[in-house]
Amino acid sequence: MKRFKLYILIAGLIVTGVFSSCSDTFLDVESKTILSSTNFYKTQADAEMALVGCYDGYQVKSTAFSIYLLSGVASDECFGGGGANDGRGLQLVDRFDISQSPADNSILIDTWGKYYEAIFRCNSLLQKLPGLEKWDSGDATTDSIVKNRIEGEARFLRAIEYFDMVRLFENIPLLSVPTKEYVPQANPYDTYKLIVSDLIFAAENIPADAYPRAESATNDGRVTRYAAKAMLARVYLFYTGYYGKDDLGITKQYVLEGLEDVISSNEFDLVTDFKTLWPAASYVPDEDNNTLDKSAYAGKGNVEVVFAQKFNSTTDYNGNTDGNRWLVMMGMRNTNFSPYGKGWGACTVNPQYVNSFPSGDTRRTASVIDIVGEGIESSFDINDQREYTGYTVKKYTPTALPDGTSDTGGAKDFQISQDQDYILIRYADVLLMAAELGSSNTLEYFNKVHTRAGLDEVASITQDDIMTERKFEFAFEGIRYWDLLRTGIDNAANVIAASAQTVKSANVPDQVTYDAAQIKATRGFMQIPNTEITLSNGTLTQNPGW
Repeated sequence: MKRFKLYILIAGLIVTGVFSSCSDTFLDVESKTILSSTNFYKTQADAEMALVGCYDGYQVKSTAFSIYLLSGVASDECFGGGGANDGRGLQLVDRFDISQSPADNSILIDTWGKYYEAIFRCNSLLQKLPGLEKWDSGDATTDSIVKNRIEGEARFLRAIEYFDMVRLFENIPLLSVPTKEYVPQANPYDTYKLIVSDLIFAAENIPADAYPRAESATNDGRVTRYAAKAMLARVYLFYTGYYGKDDLGITKQYVLEGLEDVISSNEFDLVTDFKTLWPAASYVPDEDNNTLDKSAYAGKGNVEVVFAQKFNSTTDYNGNTDGNRWLVMMGMRNTNFSPYGKGWGACTVNPQYVNSFPSGDTRRTASVIDIVGEGIESSFDINDQREYTGYTVKKYTPTALPDGTSDTGGAKDFQISQDQDYILIRYADVLLMAAELGSSNTLEYFNKVHTRAGLDEVASITQDDIMTERKFEFAFEGIRYWDLLRTGIDNAANVIAASAQTVKSANVPDQVTYDAAQIKATRGFMQIPNTEITLSNGTLTQNPGW
């Protein structure tokens, strides 16, 4: 069988470490300084260490072309943007058109590879877990609970990694054991079946008290049963919507009951003020002291966060990669305007989208940087910006001090030290998904989200009202594109095509146009990296439309 080039990293699974003991005979050739796949995976501590490696793999897959960036650019929310003299890779994604940048036929190679690195880590732990020799308690019942908790966390991480991959590319190799071999692309149905199985296991086997919200200062970012139940609903809604089938072996009622469990747990709530969820929306510059007043920010791991991808500022150029590498893509092109920090100018926001917010909706100013309205335009580097619209994303953008220096810890390097978490699931999403699935409390759940935005309570709603609410509630959070796709590819393509707009590139009028037929030809999926197809010698085939 041909080799499957996945750029596998073994860090976190075959871990380098130094042992203090040297009392065994020198004839014992098993390494005492290197943890290998043969002498690792023996104790509970080994399993916990490998699990940390799985979380690390999930974090490290954050590349410049992350699913967050791809989701925003592909939707009707944003254009590609970027530098006026940059390559047109972002435009390729935005318009689903390889002719925008023919040389970029492997533009997502890093994204593809890092996902499979992360999946490899999870598969390795899951394969070895049943054979562990020593658990801490020595009590079979207690040990089984711990084992299932570790397995549940690893399976959740594998599930969300596969969910990203199958939504991005649809036709992907499905690996449930660690391997480097090329295998044919799976039927997406089989991928979704594994995702659902993994999430159900996590939901039913991670103890409810494993990572209580009251201890979020120490366990924020760990997988909970509630995160698994919420993610299962997201998977169910996307699959049944996009494919028009309900054959995953779970019922709508089962999924809804999971969401109701999240709600009744009393572990989560909506923050009072929407803007406090986002650093750039809640920070206030103090020019006299060159600081930012951050007291209004709800903070990482706040009561509304059901699950987040964690980042910190310790990334360097020596191999430590814990920072949010895509956040710098979102910053205003070469422009610091505290609290907003500079970046590479991707995801310029479509004015149509901004203007569609209801009057009085506080989510607009919390979500969008208004370059003109906030007095930034005179400082903005418009000559170096492609597809300038006057708006950019506020929810996810770098922050800067009043003197223009980067507001990060670590090396304070604006390119690598960004540490804003990516909130994968908010409690507001739990409420709106439960409403969409037909909860007996649908109107109550809807109004909780709706009125928090400063809008009047409503007396009745339709499914279309819920989808519209999602459009504004989750603007620029990497959700809108998938919500469009699950309404059907024809509708999604037509909505995106209708978002065509006159923009400015290098301060010269430019046009962003879309071909709905081209988007439909791709069925909404991305191109598989040509490098992978070439190396597979025909085992992998390209998606339609590319």
